Amino acid sequence: MSDIPANRPSAVLTDTAPRRGLLRLLAAPRFAPFLSILLGALLAQTFGRPQLGAWSVVILAAWISLLWADAQTATAARARRGALLGLSLGLGWFTGGLWWLYISMAMYGGMAPPVAGGALLLFCAYLAIYPTLAAALAAALAPPAGRSAWAFGSAFGAALVLAGGWTVAEWLRGTVFTGFPWLALGYAQVGNPLSGYAPLIGQYGVNFAAALAAGLLALLTQVSLRGAVASLALLVALVLGGWQLQQLRWTQPVGPALSVVLLQGDVAQSEKFRPESLGPTLRLYGDWLSALKANLIVTPETAVPVLPEDLDPGYLRHIERALREHHTAALLGIPLTRGATQYTNSVLGLGGAAPYRYDKAHLVPFGEFVPYGFAWFVRLMDMPLGSFARGGYDQPPFVVQGVKVAPNICYEDLFGAQMAQRFRSPATAPNVFANLTNLGWFGNTIVIPQHLEIARMRSLEFQIPGIRATNTGATAIIGARGQVTAELPPYTVGVLTGTVQGYAGLTPFAWMAARYGDWPDVSLATLALVLGWALRRPQRGGTRHHNPAV
Repeated sequence: MSDIPANRPSAVLTDTAPRRGLLRLLAAPRFAPFLSILLGALLAQTFGRPQLGAWSVVILAAWISLLWADAQTATAARARRGALLGLSLGLGWFTGGLWWLYISMAMYGGMAPPVAGGALLLFCAYLAIYPTLAAALAAALAPPAGRSAWAFGSAFGAALVLAGGWTVAEWLRGTVFTGFPWLALGYAQVGNPLSGYAPLIGQYGVNFAAALAAGLLALLTQVSLRGAVASLALLVALVLGGWQLQQLRWTQPVGPALSVVLLQGDVAQSEKFRPESLGPTLRLYGDWLSALKANLIVTPETAVPVLPEDLDPGYLRHIERALREHHTAALLGIPLTRGATQYTNSVLGLGGAAPYRYDKAHLVPFGEFVPYGFAWFVRLMDMPLGSFARGGYDQPPFVVQGVKVAPNICYEDLFGAQMAQRFRSPATAPNVFANLTNLGWFGNTIVIPQHLEIARMRSLEFQIPGIRATNTGATAIIGARGQVTAELPPYTVGVLTGTVQGYAGLTPFAWMAARYGDWPDVSLATLALVLGWALRRPQRGGTRHHNPAV
């Protein structure tokens, strides 16, 4: 018989003790919130840099390890600590990734720098509410940290709760008050195998996969050696599953490859709406549209920054005539009217078989409409064209050589489920996306590659190519696999020429989102939450924290 006391922890139970010793030190109340802010700031740097996208999972895993390094047994106490860490992560994450909003408010919006800085911090604090909620839930439902390894069932349940809660919170951030899902975790994955889940379950599904991968990595600080092997096996399976899905083709080439010309005027935002600058801007785009030849020419958002009735009556007629002579079609960004009192941020289709118009459907709060109760805030700024009417989400495409080109304006391509509404009818389902945007409001900053990353995710979700014409960048052509095939240098005056092959067909995400929006992804995340909650519950008559069995 063994002379080891029955209540003495075995070696397998304590093989996480060295890891936890360091974690307990870092998790001390005087260190943890500041470390969490730092991790959030590091997380922000992985967006717009696809080569660093996998590091977003590693950084999030480090933060989850910090979140789970809580020995308190009271659920409410763990939830409070989790909320603090979620808030601090969010503050570092959003201020570190969205600081360019300050430029639009202070430099171009005319706000006093302290007011603009305060507005940015308040907005980031609002966005941080969502990781705060996710962290509070994940911390409350995780087992307390201790010297004993977590049973793998409970540990995997904690990872599922983390991934499910994180995804639901991100969906809420992208939906409430019209939504702002910029810097959603899924976007950072466009350059790694986890993006393979995009055509199956969309960006929020990729978000879930990335959060689950981070949770599985973080489990290495809490489970036994056998539990660590199981966690790594699940992580490898998750990554390999994404890689395998990348090989599947849900869409096929259709119609002729279109020759395209994408225009980048690099008109300074400080000059764009000045009367003395209007003439040079109109000449620049008028000359390009009249002289260049291709199947399709695309201008940036509001390339012509005034209403048609304020133009010389012959301006648009001359462009239309030249386009028809060259057998060329064009998408022109221009504000339009709807009735006597409404204005729209729009795209005109010129040179086509029939008149074409697209009105922006998802408007930018404060930039294009004033949220209820915030008129006082808008009065602090000096931005033109601040109130627009909305278009519908299922507007028809612009047909060029039989290829259906679907315009979208500015950050409309941030909302995959809304863009999926165009796939409801096979007769009008797009073959190519065309994004017209102007990021000149935000200077030569990380916002340009961040937005390009978002556009790549849309092509991955729907497996159709995208073309982007922007004022300052990134003007680019994106293939149906989400790869950038051509791009102009930002902040240069230039013309990008190339070809784009249209694709037809429906990815599973396109089919589901066209009918049910984001609810399939929300249901997946909710199911993970419920399953994770069930797994963490102790077996009848058993213990929760002292069973190292896998």
